[in-house]
Amino acid sequence: MRTSRTARAGQYAALLAYLVFLAFPFLWLISTAFKPPRELGSLHPTWIPRDPTLANFRQAFDEQPLLEAALNSLVAALGAALIAVVLATPMAYVMARHRTTLARAATGWVVVSQAFPLVLVIIPLFLVLKNLRLVNSMPGLIMVYVVWALPFALWMLVGYVRAVPPELEEAAAVDGAGRLRTLVSVTAPLLAPGIVATAMFAFVTAWNEFFFALVLLKTPEKQTLPVVLTHFIGAEGVADLGPLAAAAFLATLPSLVVFALIQRRITGGMLAGAVKN
Repeated sequence: MRTSRTARAGQYAALLAYLVFLAFPFLWLISTAFKPPRELGSLHPTWIPRDPTLANFRQAFDEQPLLEAALNSLVAALGAALIAVVLATPMAYVMARHRTTLARAATGWVVVSQAFPLVLVIIPLFLVLKNLRLVNSMPGLIMVYVVWALPFALWMLVGYVRAVPPELEEAAAVDGAGRLRTLVSVTAPLLAPGIVATAMFAFVTAWNEFFFALVLLKTPEKQTLPVVLTHFIGAEGVADLGPLAAAAFLATLPSLVVFALIQRRITGGMLAGAVKN
C-alpha cells in the first residue's frame, strides 16, 4: 500500500512538473505582453508586471495589420480544415473497411510522408502552384495546407472508423442502404468526435504554419499572422519585445478557444449507447 501511494505521488509530481513546463512559456508571454518598456529591460524580471499597461497592444496594432493578417489566417485554416475532413472521411472509410494490399500500402505511405521535411517539398509545390497560377493566392495556400494535413487526418480517421462496429453497417445494408447512405447516415454520426478532432488538428496546423506562407505569399495584404509577427523583428535581429509578445499572445487565443469549445466532444465516448450487448 505504501509503495502504491509513493508511486501515485511520484506520478502526480511528474504530471505537475510537466504542466509547469508546458505553461511556463505561455505565462511568461502574457507577463511580457503587459510590461512597460522599463520593466522589459530590467535586470531583475518579475512574473507579475509592477505597472501593467496596454501600450504594447496598441503599438502592435499601430505598427502591423494584425486584424487583416488574422483574417487571412482564419480563412486559410478554416478552408484547409473543412476540405481535409471532407476528403479524408470517405477515404478513411474505404481504407478501414477494405483491407487490401493497396489499402495497406496507402496507410504505410501516409505514415512515411509525415517524415518528409518541409524544405524537401517546397520547391515541387512552388513549381506546381506556379504552373497553376496559384502562387501568392489564398486558394493556393489552402491547397498546400490540405495536402500537408491530409495524410495525418486520414491516419487519424482510419482508427476511428475501425472502432465503429461493422454490425451497424451490416444492419443498415439489410435495410437496403447503400455504401454512401451507410457512410452518411450511420458511420459519419458515430465519427463526430473523430471528425472534430481531425478538423481541429488541421485548423491549428494551418493557423500556426509559417514556412509555406512565407514562401508562397509575397503581397503584404495576403500574408498570414505568423508571417506578420516576424515584422516585429528588426533588420539587425533585435525584437520589439513588448509589441511582439502582445501580438503573439493574441495569435494564440484562437487555438485555445478551439480546444475549449470542443474538448468535451473529443474526450466523450464515441460510441456511447450505439451498441447494446
